[in-house]
Amino acid sequence: MAGHSKWAQIKRKKAVNDRQRGKIISKHIRAIQSAVREGGGGDPSSNLPLKNALSAAKTDDVPQDNIDRAIERALGGSEGGDFEPAQYEGYGPAGVAVLVEALTDNRNRTASEVRHVFSKHGGNMSGSTAWQFETRGVIVLEDADEALQELAIDLGAEDLEVDDASLTVYTSPSELYAVVDGLQKAGHSPGVSQLDKFAQTETELAQADAEKVVRFLEALEDLDDVQNVYSTANLENVELVG
Repeated sequence: MAGHSKWAQIKRKKAVNDRQRGKIISKHIRAIQSAVREGGGGDPSSNLPLKNALSAAKTDDVPQDNIDRAIERALGGSEGGDFEPAQYEGYGPAGVAVLVEALTDNRNRTASEVRHVFSKHGGNMSGSTAWQFETRGVIVLEDADEALQELAIDLGAEDLEVDDASLTVYTSPSELYAVVDGLQKAGHSPGVSQLDKFAQTETELAQADAEKVVRFLEALEDLDDVQNVYSTANLENVELVG
């Protein structure tokens, strides 16, 4: 699991202008509405897809009012019911494997847009890459004392990472919410708790290739229908501009 600390840095690097911020919120709203329909209700305690979507939205500081309205609209049947998940696999610059997750109401349009970005940046949307990624639970706490680390391990954490004054806890997908619940009962409030995908083997990149890969990944993430983009690129030791 190399590059854990870079996960925290990249995931926490949020949009710096209102347009980008609005797009991020819009993506989360779409995911929440779809999750309500997929899981059959607006109660996250009995709807795991919704619980995942809410955790991700919290990580990006989506306002609670936006979340509440999204759930209400989805329950009312007026919005959020026409989107379905889609997944795209391929290879980008420098041969990095890429996995793209989307929510779309038009598969042909979304596939065309994703394929265009791959082509424009020297990649190709062919081959299977999903097998190169594993799903894990991620919990980030703004505390890293030894007692908290021991508690996380006792609750079922598979791996820990201490970075400055924060603690990142990694769990199996099935244990994420049990660990979160245990931490909360002990008086700790995670800043992040969500499922994420990690490359099982990472691709080392020179600075020039890393810059190309970052531009490529950002172009994919900028597509309205795209929810998540995962790659095997190891960006831990490169200087990213901007």
